[in-house]
Amino acid sequence: MQVYFSDVQLRHAPREFLVRGQWKPCPEKPERATALKEALHAAGHRIEAPEGSDRTAIAAVHDQRYLTFLETAHRRWTDLPGASETVVPNIHPNGRGLGYPHSVVGQAGYHMADTACPLDGDSLDAILASADCAIAAATRVLQGKSSAYALCRPPGHHAFADMAGGFCFLNNSAIAAQMLRTRHERVAIVDVDLHHGNGTQGIFYHRGDVLTVSVHADPSNFYPFFWGHANEAGEGEGEGANLNLPLPLGSGDAAFLDALELGLRKVKSFGASAIVVALGLDAFAGDPFAGLAVTEEGFRNIGAALGKLALPSVLVQEGGYLCPELGRNLVAFLAGFEG
Repeated sequence: MQVYFSDVQLRHAPREFLVRGQWKPCPEKPERATALKEALHAAGHRIEAPEGSDRTAIAAVHDQRYLTFLETAHRRWTDLPGASETVVPNIHPNGRGLGYPHSVVGQAGYHMADTACPLDGDSLDAILASADCAIAAATRVLQGKSSAYALCRPPGHHAFADMAGGFCFLNNSAIAAQMLRTRHERVAIVDVDLHHGNGTQGIFYHRGDVLTVSVHADPSNFYPFFWGHANEAGEGEGEGANLNLPLPLGSGDAAFLDALELGLRKVKSFGASAIVVALGLDAFAGDPFAGLAVTEEGFRNIGAALGKLALPSVLVQEGGYLCPELGRNLVAFLAGFEG
């Protein structure tokens, strides 16, 4: 499998994030990418850094005002008297409000859904490099290769067109899907992360040309709480082009694979001619978030089910946090996918 990863992605290294009212060590740390990269190298996968940065592909998905915020927020924030070294919002508008603030404090609340997307001085370079990996993988598939894997970190599927959240800033899976649309009339995104891909859903919710399917822990009692419920099916031209398959907390391989089978039937009936796999490894039983109980063999079978679609495929890394089995789970998934 051709893999894309850049060491620039390691520069984003937030120390803490706010959870349940307390500052905790941030699990979205550079070491998780290093562990995945080392496992890929040991398994014989080819790893290359993406060449350059394609802002056009990013701008095709993300709002320019939001991109300007990401580029300028840290400098403007740290210029404020008494400000922290990390951009963390302390106010969120209910319903986004009617106006757009000039203050970076207000803009942080407007463009950051929660306190789990801290922004440091070196974060932007890493965020762009992560998107570049998805762009490189999509480019390779558009050039005729059957598949490619983007080791994206920070992840992306909680990022909306104009809002960060849940460790995510740019929606790498959505960027890849939009690129595939230049050659494919219908594209599907299949998200197998522990958490619902709410940003991805939001980006395509009113479109009928990109199907979004997500298998995830039931958000009634789990992040992201406000999105990911089974009755969310898309609106307008996108009605019927969104499928959420929430699972009870603690569900294991059998339940996950049964739900995935329903999702893949939808992909086939939708008529997608290319797919993006938003690959989370945090559904693992031993993941720090402990929401589901998928095993290493489960990831192999998930990969096999997706590989059997035999469609041009861009695999984009989403969640999956430090535990001894993290790299093995990725290698198992790719082995299953490649058959």
